[in-house]
Amino acid sequence: MSSRLDGELLEVSMGPQHPSTHGVFRMNVALEGEIVRKLKPVFGYLHRNHEQIGEHTSYLGSMPYTDRLDYFCSMTNNWAYALSVEKLAGIEVPERAEYLRVILAELTRLQNHASLLGFLLSDMGAWGTPLMYAFREREKILDLFESLSGSRMMCDYMRFGGCRVDVDEAWLGRAKEIVDRFPKFLDEFEELILQNEIVIARTQHVGKLSPELAITAGITGPMLRASGVNYDIRKVDGYGIYPRFKFRVPLGDHGDTYDRLMMRALEMRESIEILKQALPQIPAGPIVNPKVKLRAFRPPIGEAYGRIEAPKGELGFYLISDGGPNPYRYRVRPPSFINLTVLEDMCLGHVVADVMVILGSIDIVMGEVDR
Repeated sequence: MSSRLDGELLEVSMGPQHPSTHGVFRMNVALEGEIVRKLKPVFGYLHRNHEQIGEHTSYLGSMPYTDRLDYFCSMTNNWAYALSVEKLAGIEVPERAEYLRVILAELTRLQNHASLLGFLLSDMGAWGTPLMYAFREREKILDLFESLSGSRMMCDYMRFGGCRVDVDEAWLGRAKEIVDRFPKFLDEFEELILQNEIVIARTQHVGKLSPELAITAGITGPMLRASGVNYDIRKVDGYGIYPRFKFRVPLGDHGDTYDRLMMRALEMRESIEILKQALPQIPAGPIVNPKVKLRAFRPPIGEAYGRIEAPKGELGFYLISDGGPNPYRYRVRPPSFINLTVLEDMCLGHVVADVMVILGSIDIVMGEVDR
């Protein structure tokens, strides 16, 4: 039945309780029949005043709050914030801690991307098997995080000038075992979903994002690279010790939902290559700079912006110090929020059933969108 009544479009509110919207999120969609003519994202339901809390909390006290941004990726959240403070205060990081940060960041990328593939299949209606396959592998990585930090998701692990606790040889051995087995999981998962004719029909030529629009809108991460733009902060900035490792930057050809799906699979294989280099090379030594006094931490007056290639894109923290114990200004650049801004552009002209699949391919977490 047509949704056009007396020359007007039918407006449908999808959410905030809709199970496919990845959190408390709503979309106001204007439909002509089944075709999307307008789409307005509505968010803010999960706003927690993160930045204002950061301006009234000590520098170290904000570290566990970063865990609650992208709560799938607390390790990379910690690193981005620690990197910003280290740039602000001119803090050096020991070599062993730099290796640990890379290892934990790439393990985080593996579990995030695997989860995204499972969630996206669920958004298409394939409940159960793909998501459970993905979560089976994710749980193995979270077991590593828990044994190291004491928490599976809210790890609070990074510190200014290093890391909170060291790993032992048993932990490194378990990490190597997971990394060695991960390609087999990827082979099975790609055979299960990426060559599936239903997945191909639902994703190819759906939700295209041109490289020009992606650049103009400030899109980053796998979404940007799926549109064919060669931009990875690990290569561009070379932060940490990433220049020591050989890895490729996969690129898409069409910028559609299928390319964004494939981008996660290809990036997981590159993360495995980085881990295979980093784990055997990790040196002995301290894991934190002993000159950093966290209890009386007061960075000099100034400002700094630190950013990393988080699993969802560029995650950055902008800090201004007035010489006091708290930041004068604390600002987060969240990839989930920025990447969400082109949702309408990708959905226009598609049927309403494609909206959830396109949204799923962006890979958002509402804790990071709303803050």
